[in-house]
Amino acid sequence: MGKNRHSYKNDISTLAEDARALMAATADVAGERVEEARERLAAALESAKEMADSLRDKAVNGAKATDEAVREHPYKSLAIGIGAGLIAGFLAGRQTSRK
Repeated sequence: MGKNRHSYKNDISTLAEDARALMAATADVAGERVEEARERLAAALESAKEMADSLRDKAVNGAKATDEAVREHPYKSLAIGIGAGLIAGFLAGRQTSRK
């Protein structure tokens, strides 16, 4: 999962860099359609940046809330984790035996 997240981050960074390079390369190109396309691209880049910042903030807040809950109720958290693991193991074992 970590590799996928790292790969997506690299892909998004590369896409943003390519878009900026395209905007720079077309800076001296005249034309109404080119200018409209550049404006849409700039707006899309800004929107993507805001969305990424929002998602990062939500992930950090969720991690902090989870950390606080686990620290406030360590035994309950441990019991929930063990229970979820047992259920997942039971379901995985059940599926394997069917095949």
